[in-house]
Amino acid sequence: MKKATLQLIIFISLIAILISCSTKKDRFLNRAMHSTATKYNVMYNGKVAYESAKKQLDDSYKDDFFQLLPIEPLKIKEELALPMGSKSMSSTNNDSSSSKGGFSRAEEKAVKAIQKHSMNIGGTEKNKQIDDAYFLLGKARYYDQRFIPAIETFKYIIKHYPNSPLFSQARIWEAKCLIRLGIEDEAIYKLDLLLDLKETSNQIKADALTALAMAYTGQDSTQVVINLLDSTLLYKNKKNNQKARNLFILGQLYRKENKIDSSNIVFNQLSSFKKAPYRFKVHAQLERAKNYNKDIDNTVQIVKGLVKLSKNRDNRSFLDAIYYQLGKIDLINNNTDEAVNYFKKALQTKKSNKQIKSFVYEELGNIKFDKASFLSAGAYYDSVLAITENKNTKRIRRLIRKRKSLDEVIRLENITVKNDSILDLVTMSKENQTNFFKNYIKELKKKDEEAQVIAQNKKSTGFGETLIDPSSKQSARGAKFYFYNAQTVGFGAAEFKRVWGERDLVDNWRLSDKKSNSNEEEALVKVEEEVVDQTKKYDVDYYLSKIPTNKKVLDSIGTHRDKAYYKLGLIYKEKFKKDVLATTKLEKLLSFSPDNKMLLPAYYHLYKAYESFNMIKSDFYKAKITSDYPESRYAQMINNPDFLTKENADANSPESIYGTVYKQYLDEKYPIVIDNCKKHIISFSNTDIVPKFELLKAYAIAKTKGREAFIQVLTFVVDNYPSLEEGIHAKKVLASLNGEVIIEEKEEKMNTPKPKQKSPSKKEMDKNQRPSNEKMLELIKKNKRKNLGPPRSGK
Repeated sequence: MKKATLQLIIFISLIAILISCSTKKDRFLNRAMHSTATKYNVMYNGKVAYESAKKQLDDSYKDDFFQLLPIEPLKIKEELALPMGSKSMSSTNNDSSSSKGGFSRAEEKAVKAIQKHSMNIGGTEKNKQIDDAYFLLGKARYYDQRFIPAIETFKYIIKHYPNSPLFSQARIWEAKCLIRLGIEDEAIYKLDLLLDLKETSNQIKADALTALAMAYTGQDSTQVVINLLDSTLLYKNKKNNQKARNLFILGQLYRKENKIDSSNIVFNQLSSFKKAPYRFKVHAQLERAKNYNKDIDNTVQIVKGLVKLSKNRDNRSFLDAIYYQLGKIDLINNNTDEAVNYFKKALQTKKSNKQIKSFVYEELGNIKFDKASFLSAGAYYDSVLAITENKNTKRIRRLIRKRKSLDEVIRLENITVKNDSILDLVTMSKENQTNFFKNYIKELKKKDEEAQVIAQNKKSTGFGETLIDPSSKQSARGAKFYFYNAQTVGFGAAEFKRVWGERDLVDNWRLSDKKSNSNEEEALVKVEEEVVDQTKKYDVDYYLSKIPTNKKVLDSIGTHRDKAYYKLGLIYKEKFKKDVLATTKLEKLLSFSPDNKMLLPAYYHLYKAYESFNMIKSDFYKAKITSDYPESRYAQMINNPDFLTKENADANSPESIYGTVYKQYLDEKYPIVIDNCKKHIISFSNTDIVPKFELLKAYAIAKTKGREAFIQVLTFVVDNYPSLEEGIHAKKVLASLNGEVIIEEKEEKMNTPKPKQKSPSKKEMDKNQRPSNEKMLELIKKNKRKNLGPPRSGK
């Protein structure tokens, strides 16, 4: 009896299941079965895949806290963010890139739920889980960066499920898709309509306002974004991560608008927000320290807070940023030595961020630069450029120009040191010369002994041989591998650096990428560095015999040195604005009794340089020029400030002379043009005509030495006169030669909303509109393009 009853129950259950499998019958059993199967089977697996993929996406995203954070942390491929109807539409619909991964699986499960369990009867969906399936489908497509299919999904929810609890969320996600596609105006319109609805939860309002801030960010409307993010704080937001992000961005924007007090309030609020992600709380304190003002803030309190952060073991991954900020505060308070110590600590941390390293190297370079240690400053700037991946930022471009200027300074400083030492040696007595070389040989022997130790270590530390240095810990443990021994590795690194210098870890590292700094002046005096005879390198008489005695050679060395001092004085005064250092170099030049051609210009530059810090000295050189050289141009410039303007009409004025040289250029007398330009650049230094002569010389060089030389001298004009007409002109010509497009750099103004304008991409431009490099050079040589020729006199 029991067996028969059990069989009957099983049979009835099977019949019920078979009957309820139909999606065309609107029965309670059908609805319950499909709803349950959707929620706890297909949709459950889909949501698990989605959450896993979303977590992986969030974990892999690295915020750059030195830049304005994005409101939504999603790295969008550029081609996917273009408006509908563009070429990106086809690539957007191409799901080959999204065939794998958690979002693909989530999409697959959502589609399966819709196809197998949808109960659309009479135009009404009877399965209450299907709208959830569509919502999961749209989100999976959105994070898979397939925004057009995603927006179609959210529009379907809005149209067919107006009573769904997901209706408002679908409208927000639809707007986010529009923002990603660059259609901010429509997104703003739809979000405004949503916010006008009375019966809207606080969470929906917070999400809608956040999405609206995203839209206005795309339209460069800073104040509107600030107002919207500030409004999100009025509503209870359960999404703690997004709330913390909004607060952080709000603090950054307040600082951008120079509202430092408001910025400080927001960062303090974020640092005390208990549910915020830990990284936001730490960086909020660092951002508050960035707003430090020594005249207003409590220095001791801020420094104490940062030191406390550095002592917390949980903050080991933030140590470089903490030390960097402590160093910045010490710099503001003129505690340079303490700042350098903190910067070095930042570099020594185990988990040092590349970008922070870049900032630290730059700060150390600036410190050395301010102390006129230009060789060290150049090394630090080189370190910045070596670790920076994106070289096309304003900061890096500015640093590159500064570094190129240092190359000339370092070259000239080396000339002064070398030639001074030679001439000092010549003036020594025979006895002093002998003692000098004895000391030199003593140091040389010491270095050779060190090199011999290194060579012995290299021989005895093969991959399978026992290492020397029994005092080392590695040797005590019986280590045999070369790279396990820190001392031998150090010897090897030192020897490598001695032989090869600094080399980046790249292919073909043996090939130095340093360009030769050949210069016209070096051609005047070319002191060949002879190879030392190794059999006589410890012989004093050998070195004594190498001291130059020929008067012409000594005069040439002295002239070369004098020109180097003069150029250094001008560079420090004009380019680096270091008047004190400029006066040191120019007065040192005067101590050598230089050629008369340099004497009067040196007096004039000393008069101008001393004006900024020592009027007594300035008046001294002013009186010397006006009394000893009353008829000179420099005296007339001092006595008559309008002299340069009136001189333009004179036949011997710089403008007239430029016109003469320009005519020589048109007559194709290019070598004469180059020589005349060099001469007048020196004679008219510190006048507005110099950039014109530099540019004219560049075009003459293009006609005689070819494309590469032309590019090199044009780059010099761009680097030295970036804001002048000649520098801008040279920049455009360089871009044309390289097939590039010049985009004018403008300061970002985000006070009022304005329509977003996009420049055509390089690919979209008609390549036939741009001549090839060879054609461009040919046109320049034939003077067929006036806009690429040197500017005429007075233009």
